[in-house]
Amino acid sequence: TKKEGRERFYHIDSNPSGASDGCTHPSKSFTPTRDPICSITATDKTLIVARESGSLLTYSLPNVSLIQKFSLNNRAFHLSLNCNSSRLAVIDISGVMTLLDLEARSITDDGSQVGAGDPSRFERKDVWDMKWAHDNPDLFAMMEKTRMYVFRNLDPEEPIQTSGYICSFEDLEIKSVLLDEIMKDPERPNKDNLINFEIRSLRDSRALIEKVGIEDASQFIEDNPHPRLWRLLAEAALQKLDLKTAEEAFVHCKDYPGILFVKRLGNLQSEPMKQAEVAAYFGRFEEAERMYLDMDRRDLAINLRIKLGDWFKVLQLLKSGSGAGDDALLQQAYIGIGDYFSDRQKWVDALQYYLQGRHHEKLAECYYMLEDYGGLEKLTSDLPENNKLLPAIGQMFTNVGMCEQAVNAYLKCNQPKAAVDTCVHLNQWNRAVELARTHNMKEIKSLLSKYASHLLENNKTLEALELYRKAHHFLDAAKLMFKIAEEGKKKSQPLKVKKLYVLAAQLVENFHEKVKTSQQSKVKGGKSEATYAIAGLLEEDATSSDNRIIDNAWRGAEAYHFFLLAQRQLYSGQTENAVRTALHLREYEDIIPAVEIYSLLALCSAASRAFGTCSKAFIKLESLESLSLEQRQLYEDLALEIFMKHPPRDNRVVREDSAEGSEGKVPTCIVTGVPIREHQFWMCSVCKHCALEREISRYSYCPLCHSPAV
Repeated sequence: TKKEGRERFYHIDSNPSGASDGCTHPSKSFTPTRDPICSITATDKTLIVARESGSLLTYSLPNVSLIQKFSLNNRAFHLSLNCNSSRLAVIDISGVMTLLDLEARSITDDGSQVGAGDPSRFERKDVWDMKWAHDNPDLFAMMEKTRMYVFRNLDPEEPIQTSGYICSFEDLEIKSVLLDEIMKDPERPNKDNLINFEIRSLRDSRALIEKVGIEDASQFIEDNPHPRLWRLLAEAALQKLDLKTAEEAFVHCKDYPGILFVKRLGNLQSEPMKQAEVAAYFGRFEEAERMYLDMDRRDLAINLRIKLGDWFKVLQLLKSGSGAGDDALLQQAYIGIGDYFSDRQKWVDALQYYLQGRHHEKLAECYYMLEDYGGLEKLTSDLPENNKLLPAIGQMFTNVGMCEQAVNAYLKCNQPKAAVDTCVHLNQWNRAVELARTHNMKEIKSLLSKYASHLLENNKTLEALELYRKAHHFLDAAKLMFKIAEEGKKKSQPLKVKKLYVLAAQLVENFHEKVKTSQQSKVKGGKSEATYAIAGLLEEDATSSDNRIIDNAWRGAEAYHFFLLAQRQLYSGQTENAVRTALHLREYEDIIPAVEIYSLLALCSAASRAFGTCSKAFIKLESLESLSLEQRQLYEDLALEIFMKHPPRDNRVVREDSAEGSEGKVPTCIVTGVPIREHQFWMCSVCKHCALEREISRYSYCPLCHSPAV
């Protein structure tokens, strides 16, 4: 039930009273019965159920209460109620059709009343189909063998020869379908198998109107009233411009639009104009148009075609003449024809008419459906700034992954936020960061972090580093570069690792410069460079989360520079310089593995015959916990083999260098690796490392950071 929001089941053997006595559980309602249901029919207020024993049960709707019980002589095959539920048609299994009055009515000649449930004085045999009229309770059609009979108040009309099944009976017309013919080829049904029959009153009324006249036909229709007949009379009166009769007929059939049309015709003075309006009313549009043009009323012909949506005809009429306002109508016609083609997915044809109609919104849709993104981009450039169509075009470009075109569309309508969101959606993070920085958007920091996280998750560390560098987040870029350098150590490519450390250190220098520049722009008044420097250092301390990177930016580059320098000196025969450089490497055990440092030191000192230093290097190697027992044993065996032949003593040069290195921090020449004892020396302007003047004079670039040696 609608009110309770649930279904109820009623057993046929129960006697529902209309209260909530139905079962909500279906299993209780499906218990077997000795007298099952054989037929059923219903209207909006009555439900009738026939059982095999011949009994008929009548229920009221919607409360479902049993109100009447009738008995039939035979089992029912087909039940049908008329439109007001006052009479029931029953066709039994032997083909006998009877009518059962559900309400008391007077049908006898002496006026005696027949009670409800009594059969009417009607019986037909060999009936296999019937249908009540939808709009008349006393009118029905039935099929008897191969003849169709129409009954009005139990009086039959002349039969019609047909074997079709009755589909509907409405407006004095019967629609029938030849199912036997259709089932011969059900995959290809033919419209000819659907037949319409007019009953006698409709045929007679039409014949009276055509042959006798409207007045006699009007009298006949008054005697046999029906909305369809009044409408037929109204249409005939309109054809003859008998407006009074037409209005009365429209009133009888309750056709309010028809009444208004008649009143509008009455306000017209010209008879040809009335005839043209009537022709248009009955769908004879070509005739109506010709009448308008004969009256030199091209505007009315155009309006008629506009109402019909026939834009091709509108365009033809517009081109056949000229007048005020034709340009606007011409544009409307082009757009209408474009709509016609676009509704049929003919985008190429629609595009041509939209171009002539200058309908930008439809043009954008056509370009998009045709995948003509060049045309869509041209349309973007042609549109004025802040046009309401630009965001939609931007979304179209976004949908197909054309980031730059979408950004241009959004920027032209002053929506940088949408442009940035598009770049993020299409993974064009670099462009998103650039846009956010250009338009001073507050979301740039969060955008950077999201993009960097996205790149790092996809193992695109170099892209993330480049992102930070372009965004002037030099410290974050330096951290990533140091991380890359640390990973590069595992591949035993010291030259590449040195380059990575140099790049990382240069990023830190860029960070220093950025801090200094920002402080200079913030600090007002006549303050000294020292003040700027102090302010910059304070900001570095405040903003840096990793002081080790800032304070020791060049330490990794130094370590691998001297590591490579020692090996070049060794292989070029400069063994003493190689020893000095290798000794300097002992300060970088936190960067270069100790086993590599002391192996190189042992090799260089042995080549330079500084066996004392070589002995100390072997002692260190034999004590390294990072080496396995087998590796340490190999070093011991090699040391024993060397020092059984050579006593562990150094020459004078190595002893003096070792002593000087222990007295204090002395700058080391990045060209030779020897300590600088002179008071005048060269210093790089970028990495701040030193070199002897006579040595650096042979170089155009700094050996460590490779910046120009000025």
